[in-house]
Amino acid sequence: MVITISDNAANQIQEMMKEESAGARLRFGIKGGGCSGLSYSLGFEYEVNEELDTIEDINGVPVVFFNQDIPIIEGTKIDYKQNMMGGGFSIDNPNAIVSCGCGSSFRTKDKVGTPGDC
Repeated sequence: MVITISDNAANQIQEMMKEESAGARLRFGIKGGGCSGLSYSLGFEYEVNEELDTIEDINGVPVVFFNQDIPIIEGTKIDYKQNMMGGGFSIDNPNAIVSCGCGSSFRTKDKVGTPGDC
């Protein structure tokens, strides 16, 4: 399994998927940018390229990964936390050696990315 999705996060994602068209999958990966160089990409996907993507069912959520992202996100834990200000997803990536204050930007030992706005 590439990543782990907590029960709280899986429940929240499944609720969000009810608003999507049939065949929606969660796509999780990275993109360049953010103040540390890389940012997480989390959204819904309808098309999958079997040569470039990997699909896994994780805690009842169909997840798509771009194969190139897997070494950078492998072992990541996604959780959903609710508090008095609302709720949000938290991402804990053991490969990140630098993260910024916003929590959505990071850098790994081997992948720096291009810093941008946070």
